[in-house]
Amino acid sequence: MTPFTKLTSKSVILEQADIDTDQIIPARFLTTTESAGLGDKAFYDWRRGENGALRDNHVLNHVNTATHQILVAGPNFGCGSSREHAPWALLDFGFRVVISSDIADIFTSNALKNGLLPVQVPADIHAQLLDKPGLSITVDLENEQLSADGISCHFTIERFARRCLLDGVDPLGALLAQREAISRFEIAQIRAES
Repeated sequence: MTPFTKLTSKSVILEQADIDTDQIIPARFLTTTESAGLGDKAFYDWRRGENGALRDNHVLNHVNTATHQILVAGPNFGCGSSREHAPWALLDFGFRVVISSDIADIFTSNALKNGLLPVQVPADIHAQLLDKPGLSITVDLENEQLSADGISCHFTIERFARRCLLDGVDPLGALLAQREAISRFEIAQIRAES
């Protein structure tokens, strides 16, 4: 996983409320345990017609993810069923950050474990961001600060998840990095019990 410290990128707007995980990645694409290639399936039913061809009129079909890596979405983003495939699809599509006034808890947990930063902001900040597609936004994870063209706010990420993102590891990777300290502790415990 790539470490996340600070990102400045333009925003893509999906202002719909209650975007659920089945809209992010339809259930029929959950047949894989690999994240590679899921970006093509992200928002599949919104981006493609019945024949599978890309719709000219959908904003996501015109996104340059080299310059637009921040998704600003409507409230209650990521609701619905628990599926790691949702953050996998968004990451593989090219997004590194999702911003909303309300992000579902299970989606947040899955996103953080997979390197996608979910940022919850106050409703007034959210409304300002939704009104400015393509706005250049800076998300500073180290200082938990979002800023853009006169807009600024603090956000909070759970401490362990924040540390993992900054270090570029998932929770298992963070624990495995402590193997030597765990071994020393176990040896000390065995000696103390002898």
